[in-house]
Amino acid sequence: MSGVWVFKNGVVRRENPGGGDSSGRRRRKILVYLPTNDVITSNEMLGAKLAELGWELYPSTPDLVQFHKRSSVHLISVPRDFSRFTSVHMYDIVVKCRNVFEVRDA
Repeated sequence: MSGVWVFKNGVVRRENPGGGDSSGRRRRKILVYLPTNDVITSNEMLGAKLAELGWELYPSTPDLVQFHKRSSVHLISVPRDFSRFTSVHMYDIVVKCRNVFEVRDA
């Protein structure tokens, strides 16, 4: 049983380092497109939202889908297999598309 005991607002509870709940499971994250509050569920959906923002499909490897914006040096890389899409990819998109995407707990 790993974790850290935290005392906050008069209540003691155990928290896991790494963001899981007390049962040891990590909370699943979702990527949300803020203008329409849509949850991104596929690379096709992500590509359409990024295209609206001026991002273009960039040549990449067989296991990656990459997007580039001509007005910047940024490159967004996500796995071609959407089941391998992690919170690291989500936060990368959020940083490069400020105020448009948000990562939330599922």
